[in-house]
Amino acid sequence: MQAKLDEANALIVIEQETAKKAIEEAPPVVKETQVIVEDTKKIDSLTAEVESQKEILSSETNRADDYEKKYNESQASLEEKQKKLEETVKKAQQLQESLTRLEEKVSNLESENQVLRQQAVSMAPNKFLSGRSKSIIQRERGPDSGHGSGEIKTPLDLHSPSMNNREDVEEKPQKSLNEKQAENQELLIRCIAQHLGFAGNRPIAACIIYKCLLQWRSFEVERTSVFDRIIQTIGHAIETQDNNDILAYWLSNASTLLLLLQWTLKASGAAGMAPQRRRSSSATLFGRMTQSFRGTPQGVNLSFINGGLNGGVDSLRQVEAKYPALLFKQQLTAYVEKIYGMIRDNLKKEISPLLGLCIQAPRTSRASLVKGSSRSVANTAAQQALIAHWQGIVKSLGNFLSTLKANHVPPFLVRKVFTQIFSFINVQLFNSLLLRRECCSFSNGEYVKAGLAELEHWCYKATDEYAGSAWDELKHIRQAIGFLVIHQKPKKTLDEISHDLCPVLSIQQLYRISTMYWDDKYGTHSVSADVIASMRVLMTEDSNNAVSSSFLLDDDSSIPFSVDDISKSMEQIDISDIEPPPLIRENSGFSFLLPRSE
Repeated sequence: MQAKLDEANALIVIEQETAKKAIEEAPPVVKETQVIVEDTKKIDSLTAEVESQKEILSSETNRADDYEKKYNESQASLEEKQKKLEETVKKAQQLQESLTRLEEKVSNLESENQVLRQQAVSMAPNKFLSGRSKSIIQRERGPDSGHGSGEIKTPLDLHSPSMNNREDVEEKPQKSLNEKQAENQELLIRCIAQHLGFAGNRPIAACIIYKCLLQWRSFEVERTSVFDRIIQTIGHAIETQDNNDILAYWLSNASTLLLLLQWTLKASGAAGMAPQRRRSSSATLFGRMTQSFRGTPQGVNLSFINGGLNGGVDSLRQVEAKYPALLFKQQLTAYVEKIYGMIRDNLKKEISPLLGLCIQAPRTSRASLVKGSSRSVANTAAQQALIAHWQGIVKSLGNFLSTLKANHVPPFLVRKVFTQIFSFINVQLFNSLLLRRECCSFSNGEYVKAGLAELEHWCYKATDEYAGSAWDELKHIRQAIGFLVIHQKPKKTLDEISHDLCPVLSIQQLYRISTMYWDDKYGTHSVSADVIASMRVLMTEDSNNAVSSSFLLDDDSSIPFSVDDISKSMEQIDISDIEPPPLIRENSGFSFLLPRSE
């Protein structure tokens, strides 16, 4: 055992000496490590250089991004400016076209008025003399002059006051022709005095009148009484101002006849004006709508003339209108405006009593709603009582629309009627709201809001063709009611109220509603005191700038259209296949009214 221990100790000593030798031999390894340290410095320098290059690359990339961003911004700005330039050019072209049309209209109105003035001045002092001269000229031409040319001008002069005593100087053939023409005119007046109805959507009376006047060349004669008799017939028919069916019937006929004249007649005085005032046929007041047809009146199919004009439809041209025809057109325009106003005012009278009841909810029904009836039946009955007045207005609107549609009144005029009626409703309800504090309550706002929903539903059912933009006319009362029923009013800022909630209302109107508001249902408050103070400041500034301080709206009862507006809205009218009424169908003098057999 001792020998083994000694041997182990000897081995330990040997291992220790071996370890010392290994440690002594370690310095060369340390020198090699020093070489490695030198390589690390190079790596560090290279790394630093790489980082520097990276920074340069990053800066260049950022610069490239900046340049690209600026390029994109400039490109977008350029495109926006290009669009604005195109829009500006387009608007400039539209303005130029509008200006040109306005100049043409003014020029031709001056031309037409000059013809009317000259004719009016010359007719008074020379009335007897001109009639006398014309009879002498006819006598010199001979009895056959009225047949050879195919023109029937003189027969229509029979009813002129200055020519009633000339039978002794007229030739017999001419006299018989005059008498025949007078009989035809009398028959026409008797015919149109009846209710002739419609052929499709075309009023028969207007088409028959137009065909006869064109066939008889009444537009081209200096004197005739047929126009006055037609106007008198229309005036006598609309004496019953309360009969909307008759008014709608004559509005349809008068507007259609007016459009036919608008597309056909042109002022004959334009040719005698100075060269710079002279216009082509496409630029005249009556002929501007015929440019694309080159002589054929736009929208009028005149193929009904059976051999009356050689060459058929292609050779038709506008008629040089004389003073009686131009005066007839002006009188017809006045009657269209008058009948339109009568229909509109009748509807206003019918709904006015209901509007007074629609601005404030009935107290009994309102109370039952506020308390929240537990029974659904009672709640439904209260709702029906609340909405009954509004449904009365909707019923009146529907009845009027049915009457206008049954008489084929042009949709353009129907839209104008209801647009003005809704504007009237807006004015009445809004002014009542601002004048009566009891109407500016929360529950009353809910009541009016429900009624406005009934009107909106009516507009939807009537379609845009007949209702048009009527719903937009209620914007004042709609926004005012929206303010009454909105929650958390004290949190609303003046900017939110005036720009988002009620952009149409003026500061005076907003101040009026805000100070009169009261909540009878939840007990909430109106807008904050700061908003009220800001409104007062703005109102003071407005008063200093001479801005109107009135908060009430005015009802516009003007005629919101012109003859040009109607003609642009109307489609083509084909009157070639209109069947004549039984009263004149078998009369040989009206054979030209019969549809041409193919």
